[in-house]
Amino acid sequence: MDYLYRIIIYIHVLSVIASIGPFFILLPVVKKLRMATEAEMNAYLDTFRFAVRFAKHAGHVLVVTGILLVISGPWTWSTPWIVTTLIILFCSLLFLARAFSPTLRKFHEDGQNKEELAAKLNRSIWIYIVLLLAMLWFMVVKPVLW
Repeated sequence: MDYLYRIIIYIHVLSVIASIGPFFILLPVVKKLRMATEAEMNAYLDTFRFAVRFAKHAGHVLVVTGILLVISGPWTWSTPWIVTTLIILFCSLLFLARAFSPTLRKFHEDGQNKEELAAKLNRSIWIYIVLLLAMLWFMVVKPVLW
């Protein structure tokens, strides 16, 4: 069982990397969106959508492996760092649902300011990265909060 637990930890860590990494790649894509032609914009938006979708699926693996680790590991669901991580996870899911798709759709609407939309995407990326890194911090440090 110890060997299986270590494999689940490894998959969990890989899914963390796959959940966070694409958002750093999107930062230069957002810069290019500001001045993109219509054809370029479509390619950048497709890249953006793919990266967000990839991160979402990696997040599914992250949640499943996290559940398996709690069930088979030494911690309980009431452990402070787990509770805090779950609260941040819930907030990040709500944020993710509203942060990117509505803004990406606006790029195709007439009269929209690409500069403002790109700035909004950039801000959303950084907020989401901070949320993900906060969860990562709680999982790595495992602070005693109460």
